[in-house]
Amino acid sequence: MKRAAALAAALCALGCKGTHAEKLGDAGVAPDAPPWASAEAEPAARPGMAWIPPGVLIAGTPPERMPRVADEEMAGEQVVMTGFHIDLFPYPNEPGAIPTTNVTQAEAAELCAAQGKRLCTELEWERACKGPQNTTYEYGDTYKAGVCATGSTRNLVPNGVNAGCRSAFGVHDLHGGIWFWTSSEWKRDTSKTNLATIRGGNAPEGELVGRCANGRGLRVDAHREDVGLRCCAGEPNSFEVVLSVSRGVPLAYKPSDTKIGPALLPLVPEDIREATRDRKPADQFEVERVWIWHPLGNEELLLGGGCAKPKGRARCGVIVARMRFDAPVSMGFVPTDRWTPTVGETDTPRELFVYGGDDQGAFRKRLSYEWGKLGISDKERKKKRKGRKEPEWD
Repeated sequence: MKRAAALAAALCALGCKGTHAEKLGDAGVAPDAPPWASAEAEPAARPGMAWIPPGVLIAGTPPERMPRVADEEMAGEQVVMTGFHIDLFPYPNEPGAIPTTNVTQAEAAELCAAQGKRLCTELEWERACKGPQNTTYEYGDTYKAGVCATGSTRNLVPNGVNAGCRSAFGVHDLHGGIWFWTSSEWKRDTSKTNLATIRGGNAPEGELVGRCANGRGLRVDAHREDVGLRCCAGEPNSFEVVLSVSRGVPLAYKPSDTKIGPALLPLVPEDIREATRDRKPADQFEVERVWIWHPLGNEELLLGGGCAKPKGRARCGVIVARMRFDAPVSMGFVPTDRWTPTVGETDTPRELFVYGGDDQGAFRKRLSYEWGKLGISDKERKKKRKGRKEPEWD
């Protein structure tokens, strides 16, 4: 009973009004607390399974954390979850065994049911991975490729071979090996049906794929050598990831903007501001052009292009920012040297060309959106090619 009362008090701190004493009933539990708060004790231990206690999952990835897939993940929302059990290892849940793969979602569910278990929901899987502190990776908030051997295409490895790859709840091999079927539908893309969510896995993009919040959609009838299962037990948590995805025009120019430009000025790099600190206002950095960039769904970035003119020699570039509440937050700066920048589209919304110029003439840089971070290429210049009248970009 003391355990239940303490848990109810903790939850009350998240949103209850009044004092703890005012809210508790005769049983020592808040009347408006979730049903599981009245449980007197943990359920009996299940061999080969970890108990994940009731608690709050910070689902998905908050906007200020990178990497992040904005059109596939919740934005760090609190989800209050009931307790459940989860297998310590991938099925057949035995240390040293090779995980079972090449099964459909239905076949995976049958294997779990034969043991009196069920497939985990995707948020149960995420909770088991993030642990009580809601870390980005099962081992913490900083990516470490060697802990779970992520960052490769290796999938079929014996259970437990990466001894350090375990969450704070004691669940092993959530990444660095196979992908796992969940019981959850993939509801991020309404144009595709018959998809279920898979979690875990491995891929060359280890920092991205190795996150507890990462998932993919897969046809429920797919057989793949890198997709298997892990079972849960207990009453399932019914929460689902349902995202409303807004994509917008990939790149839009905003002429004569009088609000965004001034708001971006505090994000000018310090070295440029320092070079014009004692100069007249006309020589300081001015945002002359503004664009809105939608590199993928649910992601909107602001681009402010302009120049400063310290001692008559221009220093130009593009400020890249994301709005956080009512203020822009810097994501980076793309120098364009002496020329006022222009921006152009490529064949994918996730990349743009930023055009500038220096003493050698015109150049361009490729600006790429890499899962919430920016990638900026080296300068590219036009070169005269044999048989062509006009020079082409190298």
